[in-house]
Amino acid sequence: MPSGKRGFKPLGQGDFGIEVYQGHVTLTGAAMTPMEAKRAGGHPLDRIAGANHAVSKQADFRVRCGFVTRARILPRDFYARNTLAVARELIGMYLVHDDRGTRRIGRIVETEAYMGPEDLAAHSSRGRTARTEVMFGEPGYAYVYFIYGFWNCLNVVTAAAGVPHAVLLRALEPVAGLTDKTWGPGLLCRAMNIDRRLNGADLCGEALWLERPPARERPVRVSRGPRIGVDYAGDWAKRPWRFFDSASPYVSTVSPRRRSLPRAPTH
Repeated sequence: MPSGKRGFKPLGQGDFGIEVYQGHVTLTGAAMTPMEAKRAGGHPLDRIAGANHAVSKQADFRVRCGFVTRARILPRDFYARNTLAVARELIGMYLVHDDRGTRRIGRIVETEAYMGPEDLAAHSSRGRTARTEVMFGEPGYAYVYFIYGFWNCLNVVTAAAGVPHAVLLRALEPVAGLTDKTWGPGLLCRAMNIDRRLNGADLCGEALWLERPPARERPVRVSRGPRIGVDYAGDWAKRPWRFFDSASPYVSTVSPRRRSLPRAPTH
């Protein structure tokens, strides 16, 4: 299904069109009398499965009919695997937030894996608490925590239930609906309007999810290195559990000069 907008505006009485935009179908049209509907073989609302019928069929209408497909959304079993594999394979995937009708989308270009309770850099190394409860739950849920009295950080819960692993999303390339900086876990949450209200959100739901990019997306070149800001974890800090797209200027450690250079499109 194309990601751009297609269709036409209603031109007069009885005309209607279909728009497709970012996976949603919207039916648009003008007033249609019962006689016109009969001549047309039925009102278009009656021929669209799942359409919202809470609209007068004899008035101009604009009806969102729902997702065309959710095939690109990552399923639960994607997260229910080895955490390092998930952290690596998330590079190049899209993070999507349906923010009260505004679709914010970023391409993931940097992640970090955390595998408590043994991993001393993981929050779960301190045990099961109110803060870390989500990490001990089912995979495929959002773990959003608040740090320094200012920043929210988004993680995706991985592995099996009871195994407190998660992957921190560290940086995004803007795709749609983003105007603020996205190179850093706090910055990306601010740009995506993600905060503690989304802690525990189902990533297979309809508010916040991850999805595969379009087939035309450029290949990903994944590099790895030690995690950032976890020196307190001793030898665990040296583990190369940070993954990033080495071709992206949006990785958090990239210099401002490189970030300002023109870049090739991602798709």
